[in-house]
Amino acid sequence: MPALLVAFAALCGCAAQPEPQMTAKEQASLDAVLAGRTAAAPVTCVSRHLLRGNRGFGEGVILFEGATGRAVYVNRPPGGCPELNPFRALRIKTTTGQLCRGDIVSVFDATSGIEYGSCGLGDFVEYRK
Repeated sequence: MPALLVAFAALCGCAAQPEPQMTAKEQASLDAVLAGRTAAAPVTCVSRHLLRGNRGFGEGVILFEGATGRAVYVNRPPGGCPELNPFRALRIKTTTGQLCRGDIVSVFDATSGIEYGSCGLGDFVEYRK
């Protein structure tokens, strides 16, 4: 029983990862996109029909573009998203028409197809003009 408790404690320690830090350039780019927009309350899911594309701002922020161009959705994966950058794409697999907190996305190079890792999504914050 003590060995089981030690193993459980070790797993819990691994789950609490620090939030990835953005560079000043990444933060400035994100700030420019969000300028003039107002944030709504975080939501756990967004319909995929409301989205048309995405891009990464460092390993800590994914910006999903709204289908109409009026809204963007910011997602901060709790543990970050390894190797995410503006030159990589996300492979999204869901069984529903929504993207939700906890859904797993994979980071890959669209040209070579090389996969760099995956991450679980966080809450979505809509920013509207």
